[in-house]
Amino acid sequence: MQGFARWVMQNTPRAIGVALLGSLIPWLFWVSAAISALVTLRRGLGPASPVVLAAALPAGWWWMQGDAIPLASILLVTVMAIILRERFRWGETLLAGAVVVAVLIHLGIFAPPDATQLVEEVRAQAPEIDEMLRQYASQGVPVERLALLMISAITGLMVMLAATACLALARSWQAALYNPGGFREEFHRFRLSKLELVGVVMMTAVGMLGAFPGAVLMAWVPLLVAGIALVHGVVGVKSMRGFWLVGFYALLLTTWPTLVIVLLLALIDTFADFRTRLIGSQR
Repeated sequence: MQGFARWVMQNTPRAIGVALLGSLIPWLFWVSAAISALVTLRRGLGPASPVVLAAALPAGWWWMQGDAIPLASILLVTVMAIILRERFRWGETLLAGAVVVAVLIHLGIFAPPDATQLVEEVRAQAPEIDEMLRQYASQGVPVERLALLMISAITGLMVMLAATACLALARSWQAALYNPGGFREEFHRFRLSKLELVGVVMMTAVGMLGAFPGAVLMAWVPLLVAGIALVHGVVGVKSMRGFWLVGFYALLLTTWPTLVIVLLLALIDTFADFRTRLIGSQR
């Protein structure tokens, strides 16, 4: 992938062509998003604008076909790349991205045009969801609105995670080409500052008190990424083998307790700074 990134960055027309082609082909939008972020990180928004536009135009067509994820991911990762380029802080970047997605969820941007039909299909295929919606209906909760909000929130979460992954990929390409080893060091030491953690808590509180569930869901994405960075950092400090990370991701994707533990560890790490303590204990 490093060779591919170097080839793309040799000239702007090449980056434009790759961004356009990746956005046209189904399920390759992440390539366009990562290229847009890479050019933005390296050169700034002005020089990157043709690349971002080339990626966004076909993604806009996919949006009109009912798939909002490609365009939303490309635009969000570009915004996050601008912030990361200017601020050099992953915490601020992720918080800003979470706020943007929460607002889009609340505005109904991710609501599918055929929402009613989609809800019926989901209820038919997932009895547990159907039962949950029936219980809410018996309590007087508008089921259709609730189901639409659930779909929008899930779509928004996918956009946020996709944009974060694409930004990390772009940052790793940038480091490999222009600052070897820089991304590993940057990611391994990433943890939320106390002020950024306050932002997470405030966003959660606003979401809960203001009945904005999208804000509650998005607020914890920065903490999740910080927890993942903590695990990578500890594995790096202890010089542990890569299969530990494979096992970690397998557990993270399949078990809820692992997710909760990662969030709690990231929360504690803001105050305890586990990696610095580990490094100090090895001297």
